Amino acid sequence: MTREPLDVFPIWLLSAIVGAMAGLALEGGYRVGRWRHVRVKGEKETPVSAMVGSILALFAFLLGFTFGMAASRYETRRDTVLEEANAIGTTYLRTQLLPEPQRSESARLLREYVDLRAHGIESGNTDEALAHSERLHGLLWAEAVKAANTDRGPITGLYIQSLNQMIDLHAKRVHVGLRSRIPPSIWMGLYALAFLAMTAVGYQSGISATRRSPAMVVLVLAFAGVLGLIADLDRAHEGLIRVGQEAMIDLQKTMNTTKP
Repeated sequence: MTREPLDVFPIWLLSAIVGAMAGLALEGGYRVGRWRHVRVKGEKETPVSAMVGSILALFAFLLGFTFGMAASRYETRRDTVLEEANAIGTTYLRTQLLPEPQRSESARLLREYVDLRAHGIESGNTDEALAHSERLHGLLWAEAVKAANTDRGPITGLYIQSLNQMIDLHAKRVHVGLRSRIPPSIWMGLYALAFLAMTAVGYQSGISATRRSPAMVVLVLAFAGVLGLIADLDRAHEGLIRVGQEAMIDLQKTMNTTKP
């Protein structure tokens, strides 16, 4: 499974680190602003506010862009589960077109395959589940070759066509679920800009000679929560936001009750 550098941190720990760093940046900016307010009399609050607003607007743009990437990928993962379930279901129905013994053996392999696709990811052993899926692909294709050698007519070709589509959708699901991630460069830019934005907000508060406000804590928690939410969307098999496998589970029930 493809892993990004930040995947070594669980989502809850990553959010805590981001919150701590944002809090330190806010406090550091505030102290520098208080120091400047006492020692530099010519600095006005209005230009600083304009610059801080520009930094926050830039951060909001990058935050919205990154969230859009993660949300779009989540929707694609959810659609791919349904597409794959439909392809497996079609392949299973077309096993009835095969001669024996390929008919029974292919149906058995497909039932094992859909069990793996429905529950293999939930076990946490993603690499093992993918390797098992690919072994089943080879066994199913071997049975299809045997059936084609027995009957080269168009009926067997329909089964082979649906089996090929099923294997292609497996590759698509692996790509969108595990490999099409938010690039590390965007993550680094997002975190760096968040740090600068918190520092700038703290500096503005210090330069205006205001006391520390409880709203600063709320701001830090909000920033950490949104960044954690994006990380949760980006990680397919970790965290609270996961793609439901209801389509696969429904197919599993149907296949177990209608054995050809």
